[in-house]
Amino acid sequence: MGGEAVSLVLGIDGGGTRTRASIVDGDRVLGFAESGSIKRLRVGAEAAEANLRAVLKDVYAQAGVGAVGAACCGVASATMPGITEWITAVFDDFHVARSEVVGDHIIALDAAFRGGPGILQIAGTGTNTIGRALDGSFESAGGWSSRLGDEGSGYWIGLHAIRRALNAYDRDEPSDVLKRVGEIWGTPTLDQLINVGDGTPAPDFAALAPAINELAEAGDPVAVGVLRQAAADLVANVLLVRSKLRRKHGIGGEIPVAWTGSVIGKMPIVREAFFAGLRAAAPEMPVETAETVALNGAVWRAQRIAEQAS
Repeated sequence: MGGEAVSLVLGIDGGGTRTRASIVDGDRVLGFAESGSIKRLRVGAEAAEANLRAVLKDVYAQAGVGAVGAACCGVASATMPGITEWITAVFDDFHVARSEVVGDHIIALDAAFRGGPGILQIAGTGTNTIGRALDGSFESAGGWSSRLGDEGSGYWIGLHAIRRALNAYDRDEPSDVLKRVGEIWGTPTLDQLINVGDGTPAPDFAALAPAINELAEAGDPVAVGVLRQAAADLVANVLLVRSKLRRKHGIGGEIPVAWTGSVIGKMPIVREAFFAGLRAAAPEMPVETAETVALNGAVWRAQRIAEQAS
């Protein structure tokens, strides 16, 4: 690898819906690209590899480079067997000198706190609340997958909007949720909607979240209730992690909070209730108002790898 590539670093944020990549030289962003998800559990191994290679090819072309000195990839499935080895093998094909693969929560934490303590609320397709103590140890709440947990996530919002709308239907209470879901799924009757919703494989409930948000903004009572419950669950998990960090790690004073994900970022009802809930429970807690960009944490970690090697 040429000496000019040593200072170049690559950061990748492999989210559940899309993958973002950036090549940076010092403070200069040379290239930025997006592709589909590289999470194997979501899209399958073949599509994940195709998406990873596509985003790398694109970002390398934009940056005008053929190699980088270091890379960090954050992906939700990082601890699964074979994931690190697979991504590292692809990196080798793209002439990455040194690399690491970590959880997506790690790069998001580092984007917000640069290796320091804090609490991060992830709220996108899935959810997870993770806090880091002064000694680098972690405490968490939630994040138990779409079927078993992930309260307040896009998937949870889509699924529970239907559940609550069915309950409202039984009670003859007004809501347009079932009508809107039927339009999206192409199910003109309630029986057809139930067959799709209860089918195998399950539909992508997270894809319904934007429509539920639109209905909530228009005042639909079921949609509003779901979004408010989502916010309440997110607040509860932040406060739980705060309690764990204080009780188990002796952290005194308030702990800063940051967030990332479209549920808070793109849903005003959730965002306003999330901030209000935290202010009511912990008025002195510093809460970042701007969304944390997890990709910046991947770049920061890649830069640390490059510095350690120099």
